[in-house]
Amino acid sequence: MATRRGQLLDGVLLLDKPEGLSSNHALQRAKRTVDARKAGHTGTLDPFATGLLLCCFGRATKISGAMLEADKTYVATLAFGEETDSGDCTGVVTGRASDDFPGVERDRLEEVLARFRGPIEQVPPMISALKRDGKPLYEYARQGIELERPARRVTIHALDLLACEARQAVVRVDCSKGTYIRTLAQDIGRALGCYAHLAALRRTRIGPFDIERSIGLDALQAMEAPQSALIPLHALPASLSPAVIKPEDFA
Repeated sequence: MATRRGQLLDGVLLLDKPEGLSSNHALQRAKRTVDARKAGHTGTLDPFATGLLLCCFGRATKISGAMLEADKTYVATLAFGEETDSGDCTGVVTGRASDDFPGVERDRLEEVLARFRGPIEQVPPMISALKRDGKPLYEYARQGIELERPARRVTIHALDLLACEARQAVVRVDCSKGTYIRTLAQDIGRALGCYAHLAALRRTRIGPFDIERSIGLDALQAMEAPQSALIPLHALPASLSPAVIKPEDFA
């Protein structure tokens, strides 16, 4: 029987997070919709970004650690000609190409993308949740303080050009944990010599979970039995269940 605190539900919801909501806001709405007592997600998406958010309920929160370590796939829209302080469309413009910038040619972009495949180093953005002396970097950034950040090694397993126009391109990125797609867009723009920022971002995969099996918040809230959208513990991928969730969790 449900209580004011919610039901003891176990399972994973593949949520297609809409634009404009923080990951925690989306999680809380899903939690209320399914009437769950315990919930967590496995990796933040910025409010402007959309796509796959793994919402774990009850004992399924045990997979959270593994999913934070998992490879991820994104479809990113790069806007050429301007760089922003955040690396994305929400930031303040800090650099612009010349007025006669003609745009980027596809062959030139393909040439530059090749440099970013495989192991690369990224300097994390100041507008990020990484902490220094117990404070997230974005708090320093809000005060106009820029701190030196050591580069971090990440791996771009695949970087495919899906579409290219003069001032915009769409790429699919398959990457390791800790990769900042905002920084990738910025670095590509700098390599091209024209500046760039992330205009849109959609996450399509986290480890073995794919966006094709996800459900949007509106659709979830319209269901008569939204709990049925959860993947039960016994139906989780074999690579996760035995390693992360102990056998007694299925008793």
